[in-house]
Amino acid sequence: MTLTTQILLSMLSLLVLAVVLGAVLFTVVSNGTLDRQYQLRALGIATTTAAMPEVRTALAAKDPHHDIEALAQQIVAAANPSYVVVTDRNGIRYSHPNPALIGHKLEEPVAVLDGKSHLGFDQGSLGLSANAKAPIFGTDGAVIGEVSVGILDTREQDDQAATMWLIAGFSALVLLLSVGGSLLLSRRIKRVTFNLEPAEIAFLLQEREALLHGIREAVVGLDDDGKVTVINEEARRLLKVEETALGTPVAELVPEGRLRQLLTGTLDGVDQVVLTEDALLVVNRMPVSVGGRSIGSVITLRDRTEIEGLVRDLHSVQGLMEAMRALEHEYANRLYVVDGLLELGEVEQAKSYVAQLSTTSRSLGEGLRSRIAPPELAALLLAKITVAAEQDVEIEVTSDSRLERPPALATEVVTIVGNLLDNAIDALANTPRPRTVTIHLDDAVGVFISVRDNGPGVPADQIDAVVVDGYSTKDTRPGMRRGIGLALVARIVHRAGGTLDIFPGPGGNFEVWLPAAPDATNQTGTDDD
Repeated sequence: MTLTTQILLSMLSLLVLAVVLGAVLFTVVSNGTLDRQYQLRALGIATTTAAMPEVRTALAAKDPHHDIEALAQQIVAAANPSYVVVTDRNGIRYSHPNPALIGHKLEEPVAVLDGKSHLGFDQGSLGLSANAKAPIFGTDGAVIGEVSVGILDTREQDDQAATMWLIAGFSALVLLLSVGGSLLLSRRIKRVTFNLEPAEIAFLLQEREALLHGIREAVVGLDDDGKVTVINEEARRLLKVEETALGTPVAELVPEGRLRQLLTGTLDGVDQVVLTEDALLVVNRMPVSVGGRSIGSVITLRDRTEIEGLVRDLHSVQGLMEAMRALEHEYANRLYVVDGLLELGEVEQAKSYVAQLSTTSRSLGEGLRSRIAPPELAALLLAKITVAAEQDVEIEVTSDSRLERPPALATEVVTIVGNLLDNAIDALANTPRPRTVTIHLDDAVGVFISVRDNGPGVPADQIDAVVVDGYSTKDTRPGMRRGIGLALVARIVHRAGGTLDIFPGPGGNFEVWLPAAPDATNQTGTDDD
């Protein structure tokens, strides 16, 4: 059976049971009440008859003129009981519906000799009846007789039948309304569940759970109140949330910042880049509606850390290739000069020119290598100087720059220097000549890096914004996202416990300080102690 059929039959079964039990209970209560009412009615007639002076007088005189029988017939005609029987204290009848029994003694003993009225059902000569017996008192207060009034059970049964028909009609109406309500409810359930049966709903739920937790992309579902309704394992990993995230407002899952703004919808946009402490994420937030009614939103997060790293490595390789191409072009021109001098017979001049070139090239590389201990940093500076020169930008490493030993954060230093130099070169792209970038390095106390250029610099009101991931005033490069470099520098500096200072323009001015790592020898000695 379908879900709606099961619900309908279940509800109808419960309603039929409830209505039948209610009808039976009401019938029992109603019949009991009706019995009591007939008995009290009979008691009222009996008490009134017993209190009549004519009855007392006639009974005391042994009713020589048969007045009691005439009074009983008048009472039956007026009050409409089934019978009125008057007896003396010995049980001799003075009135009875059957005249043949008048003057005969009752089969049962007189019940009112105790001076009290009695109610009950009596199986008399006329049949079962609701009966009341009242004592007749003499002038001295003694019981001299009894009045027995009864209403036959057949008359009561007619009233009970009428009551039962009323109950049956009411019960049928209730059942009819219940059936209509059950049908409406089943239709609504069918509409809400999209005509799906329980097994299909369970299968869809299992399929959804398998899909959500099986995909590599992080997914977070929110309701209209911004509370988490769905979250898969990848989202828990990237957002670092616990199992109790369901039902929690999404704003409470992440600290204040750009990521929270994107998750809550405060900040809109497609493929928004967010740099967290551990990853580079691409965030999308899409509203969801069904039947034109909003039911919440879905957030997807893609971890681009490895891909972005590979892209940047690729661009670094491309930069080195550009540097090699520039050097190739430069050395080709120099070879043309040497070849020309030799063709002209200027051998000494050619020797002098070659010696000068050799000295200049060697002095630049050796100069950097002598002052910059990390070989990867010296190679980076040499490559950046060459590439910048082709773009008509001069990079100058100050004469007092020193990194006499490789720092513990050598990789981080290379990343910081590379990003700061790239930003400086890009900032000078459309500026008038001369275009110069000056870099200063010092490891006297920690590692100090200063990069300055003669470009427009950072506006004073944008200093805090430039380190926010995704912020950029430059055009997007194919295959690489903008707004990451300075944000990455800020993250590295923050994790290392250093400082990043940005000074307003004109002229770009960035200063980074990273604390020195503890001396390994001192650490070992302390541990041994």
